[in-house]
This record gives sequence, C-alpha cells and structure tokens, in this order.
Amino acid sequence: MFNYDFLIIGSGIAGLSYSLKVANKLPKAKIAIVTKSDADESSTKYAQGGIAVVLDQLSDSFNNHIQDTLIAGDGLSDPEVVDFVIKEGPLRFKELVRWGVNFDKENNGHFDLGLEGVHSNNRILHHKDITGFEIEQTLLSLVDIHKNIDVFAGHMAIDLITQHKSKEPSNKEQSHCYGAYILDQNTNEVKSFLAKTTLLASGGLGQLYQNTTNPTISTGDGVAMAYRSKARIENMEFIQFHPTALFDPQSSPSFLISEAIRGAGAKLRNKSGDLFMHNYHPKAELASRDIVSRAIDLEIKRCGDDYVYLDCTTIGSELFKSHFPNILQKVRKFGIDPLHEFIPVVPAAHYSCGGVKVNKDGQSSIHNLFVCGECSCNGLHGANRLASNSLLEALVFSHRSFLKAIKTIDSIQIPNHIDPLELGQTTSSKKLVFIEKYQKELKSLMTDFVGLVRTDSRLFIAAERLELMHQKSEKIFKHSPLTQELIELKNMIIVAQLVVKQSIARKENKGVFFRRKEQLAPIEENNYLINHL
Repeated sequence: MFNYDFLIIGSGIAGLSYSLKVANKLPKAKIAIVTKSDADESSTKYAQGGIAVVLDQLSDSFNNHIQDTLIAGDGLSDPEVVDFVIKEGPLRFKELVRWGVNFDKENNGHFDLGLEGVHSNNRILHHKDITGFEIEQTLLSLVDIHKNIDVFAGHMAIDLITQHKSKEPSNKEQSHCYGAYILDQNTNEVKSFLAKTTLLASGGLGQLYQNTTNPTISTGDGVAMAYRSKARIENMEFIQFHPTALFDPQSSPSFLISEAIRGAGAKLRNKSGDLFMHNYHPKAELASRDIVSRAIDLEIKRCGDDYVYLDCTTIGSELFKSHFPNILQKVRKFGIDPLHEFIPVVPAAHYSCGGVKVNKDGQSSIHNLFVCGECSCNGLHGANRLASNSLLEALVFSHRSFLKAIKTIDSIQIPNHIDPLELGQTTSSKKLVFIEKYQKELKSLMTDFVGLVRTDSRLFIAAERLELMHQKSEKIFKHSPLTQELIELKNMIIVAQLVVKQSIARKENKGVFFRRKEQLAPIEENNYLINHL
C-alpha cells in the first residue's frame, strides 16, 4: 500500500503543471504521478497547433477571444468560465516560458502568432508544429528534478478508491475519493495508492473510433472510473472530429495535419481538384471544425470517394519548411511531397468536449477528486472546442485545482482501513482472444453509427449492441487475468454507452453534435443486424 498527499493520474500538461506547482509550494508533500504508458506518452505530446492566448491588447483583445470561444461553443459554453480562462491565459503562458518552454519568435523578437479556424485574430503561440512535444519534454525534465515527485510509468489506474471501499460511514449525498487502485504492469500486481487528494488528468477517448488522431492510450479511462464512482458525467455526445487527418487506413492513430496549415493558406479540394468549402460556409477553410468536418464528409459521400485533398502548394515552400517541418517529414514518408502535391485527408475523432463535470476550481461531485484536461467537462468548450483552447484550458484549470487543493489538504484524513480490490478467479489467457474482437467491433460500431452524422435508428441500434457487449464482457472480466487491454476494453464499452445515451438524450443539433431526421434504409439496418447481432 502506497501513501501520498497528492495522486495524479495522467502525465500530460494538466498533470505535470499541477505536480510542479504543488512540489514548489509544498516541498515536503509526497506526490505521485501514475501513467499507464511511458511518462511522455500523452495527448499533449501530439498537440501540433499550439496554445491560444491574447498577449497584445492593441492588435487583439480578450473580448475577441471570448467571443470566438462562445461562437465555437454554439451557445452551450459557460460565459463566466470562458471569461476567466481567456483572461488568466497570459499568466499561465508566461509560467510556461519561465519554465523554459520555447515558443517561436519573429525576427523582431516578438512571439510568432498563428491563425486557426474561427479565431478572429492571429493568437496561436507555437513551437514549429510540435508544440505539445516541446511542452511535454520541458515539464517532464522539471518533474525529474523534484525529489518529492514519484513518477510511476507502466502503472494503470483500475478504479478510484471511494468511500464505499473503506469502513467509514457512507455519505449518500457526496462520496469521497482516497486515491486509486493501480495495476503495476511490470509485476502484474494490484497496488492501493492512497492519497488525500486525487487529480484525474487521464486524457480522451478517441480510440472508440477507427479513425482518430488520439494516441492508443486514449481509451476513456478517467471518465469510466469516475462514472463507476458515481461522479456526474456531462456532454459526452460532443465528440469533435478534426477535419484533416492523413488518409491511411493502415495507420492508427491517424496522423494529424494541423489546422494551422489552413490558417497559413492551405485549401481543400475534392478528388476532381475543385475547391468546395466556399459552398458550405462563408469562412471556407477557416470555418469551425464541425462545419469543415461535415462538409468534407458530405463531399466524400457526394462524390463517392474515400478522401478529399488538402492543397498546401499555396503556402510557399519556405514558410512550410520553417513552420511545419514535422508534417513535411511525416507526409514525405508516405511518398507525398506537400510542396508540390495534394495531401489526401479525412476527418478523424479528435477531442471529447464532455467528461467529468467539475466546478470552477476543477472539483468533481466527489470530495477530494479534481479533474482536468480532456476527461473533464468544465463549461469552456460547450458544444465544440475552439482550436488550441485545450492546452490553455488544461493550464488554467490545473492551476485553479492546485490553489484549491493546497487549501484543503491539511483537513483531509485518509480512513484507517481500505478494502483491497476484489478480483475474480483468473483463467487461461487463451480466453482473452475476445478482447481484440470486441475492440474492433466497438470501433466499427461507433464509427458507423455514432460518428459525424447520427440518426435515431443508428443510435438505438448502437445502444442495444453495446448493452449486449457489456453483459457478455462483464461475465468474462470476472474470470480473466487483469491486463491493461482488458481494463481498457471495459472502460471503452462504458464510455461508448455514455456517448450513445447522451446522444439519444440530446434533442437539438449543437456544435459537433449533428443528428439527421431520416431513418436508416431498411436494407442497411437489416444487414447490420444480420452481421453483428
């Protein structure tokens, strides 16, 4: 049994920045970071575009950024949250700079500011096209210096330790979190990590879909764990698809072609070479991600193609080489020279705008449990995330969570007794062949029936199939060896059910959520039932 003051689940920008602030403020506090893969494997690592911040009130304004965020959120963002996130942004950005994160500058020494869809001004601060990687590496190097931060790579959170796991009286109105049960994948041992306060910063759920820009670790673990602990979960129906992922059916995850490229002047063309975005929105390529993604989807279906093209030849070779070197190198590996050829692209699942409901201090409905980053729902994004607001959100809410956590830490007492995690009898690993089968079926189901465009009949079919998967898999979970793959499948099924359930409950189209009125054609519905049920 491990005892800590602060437990952090996840090693992205939210978890790392939070841990550094706690370590600096409370040098005697014991801090643990657990992550199921390598310490540097997170969604942050793959963030290309940058972080949206207003630094110059003469050429830009907080109000402009606020309005852009509200427009993207399609009426469902919390105006108060949007206001303080945007206004606190410059302070959090300056902390990154003080920590040593390098952001690109112009020849005059001013920060180079990029432009992305729906932004009314250039305000995207970046490090070439690998901003997230630069942030991740810098913060990890600082974490390594602190002796009171222990990093546990290859440790997967199984479930939160809540009040019902202890011998303490249960509070029916609101439970308490005292850490998490963790699977040490090096020894296959389940360990109890006890903590006075826990930060859940485990990332997204893109692996529910066949095409996703998310790393393979993005299986919705945080949301699933919080749901099992009776936390409030909201807005799960809002799955943002990035319009331009490199088309390659053999690659997973899909390689993201940054929106900043369209901000620099790249255009979308169908396979006939014709521009088409002006037919769908006045802002054309710089419309919001939901509009561009659905336009591409419609264009693909209208033309009977598998993809559309991103034309980067309009940017200029020198600008492309200096601003997007990673994209240039990656695309060339696929035999495409973007300086002279078009890049085949398709929409891919990219970001979950919903998650564990938290207040303005990042507190969930469970005492002592804070939630930050993509697995949270704090009111900033509403029905659609504004490009490059996610790193900003993680920084602001991890800071607010830090401030609240250090105020309350001394008043929290961990119960004297915590029950160990009950595990079923293990059987031969041969029975685990169903995991890959179920994962493939789950991804196919979510892609075909709960994707960019949804219908009532498709959602109800998905709900029925997921319930059958849930029932069958639960029986096997109780009699199978505990592995990362098994835990991930369990979480993915639960999170998929939440996405479908909240999609059915959503009565109007908002942001990235779009449901057509027409039903499935009978032949399509019958074929699916015959092949899958």
